[in-house]
Formats: sequence, structure tokens, C-alpha cells
Amino acid sequence: MELRGKQKRFLRSKAHHLQPIFQIGKNGIGDAMVAQINEALEKRELIKVNLLQNTDEIAEEVAHVLENKIDCTIVQIIGRVLVLYKPSTKEKYQKLSKEVAGI
Repeated sequence: MELRGKQKRFLRSKAHHLQPIFQIGKNGIGDAMVAQINEALEKRELIKVNLLQNTDEIAEEVAHVLENKIDCTIVQIIGRVLVLYKPSTKEKYQKLSKEVAGI
């Protein structure tokens, strides 16, 4: 799903107050981590992921891997923090995606 500029701006404003709920450390990003991120996106639609200083991963590479594996959209990368968005498939969790679709 490709987002327009206004949609990304809206999502960035919503993500500003969020705390990162996942931290990628020296073990890198594994299949279990990808599955957990996918589950969190299903319920929240918008999350932040933090890369710790002891990791060898690069934020852009992690973003590319996550985009390919779980079909999410990278809203923003600031330093070592990624903002991810994926519309939920369940209607009861689709608060944010309805607002994004209206923009």
C-alpha cells in the first residue's frame, strides 16, 4: 500500500506521542520478532520500533526486510527509530485506517 504525502504526515503526527514497543538488539531481527511485529500491527495499525546501539542492523535495511516480510508501510525513519503502519484486517481494530482512507 502506497501512502500519499498527506496520509504520511497524518500518521507521523499520530506516531509522535507513541513509545517504541519493540527493540531490536544484538540478535538482530528474526522470524519470531517479525511475527510479533505483525501481530502488534494487526491490533494497533501504527507502531514504533527502536534499534538499540548494540545492534549491527541498519535502520533502512530493517525497514526493507519488514516491508517485504509483513507487507507494512514505513512511515518514517528517524535515526534508529522506525514508524510502521499496516491497516488491520479486522474491523474492530480499524480506527486509524478509516481516518487515513478519508484523507
